[in-house]
Amino acid sequence: MPTGVHLRDARQQLFDAADRVLLRDGPNGLTSRAVTDEAGCAKGVLHRHFTDFDDFLTDLVLDRAAQLEAQAGELRTCAGTDTVATNLTRALTILFGPVPVAILPLITFRDELRARLRRARPGGGTAILAEATTAISTYLTDERALGRIAADADIDSLTLSLVGGGHLLFTDRDLGPPTGAAVERFVAAVISDTVRRRPT
Repeated sequence: MPTGVHLRDARQQLFDAADRVLLRDGPNGLTSRAVTDEAGCAKGVLHRHFTDFDDFLTDLVLDRAAQLEAQAGELRTCAGTDTVATNLTRALTILFGPVPVAILPLITFRDELRARLRRARPGGGTAILAEATTAISTYLTDERALGRIAADADIDSLTLSLVGGGHLLFTDRDLGPPTGAAVERFVAAVISDTVRRRPT
């Protein structure tokens, strides 16, 4: 691979290349060589921007978590519109999209990555799940304040059920992502006892 290849915004191009490798080959296929080959650059390019591969992976996870945080912010604007089940179905489909789901086992099996994420931010060891949890919990709290969810609803338990169950629903790579109908059935089952009314 020629060492003179110039990458504009090299960090972002390396992150995007890592996404593609993760989606194609899974966490076991994600190596520094695989990333730089996918990006079409010399291996040294990665090490000019990151101290080592775990440093690269830490920044990759934090970057993707920040993207999820921005997307999760949009969920709050949905409170009071459409149905609670529809909004949660849409949110889970975004929060557990292909890249976040591919990143989760990477965090699980790399001890050094988890340690660096914890040092980088509170709860960073589970950065992707933390964003999903915060988004769902905040949205449910807003809906409860609007009266669309029962006043005595246990937001923490609902959030745990939706995030934990959603994670399991989306992580079967062999079968591919669940259908929208399957996600909505799951959501409806979780929230059925707490939803007060549909919008008129």
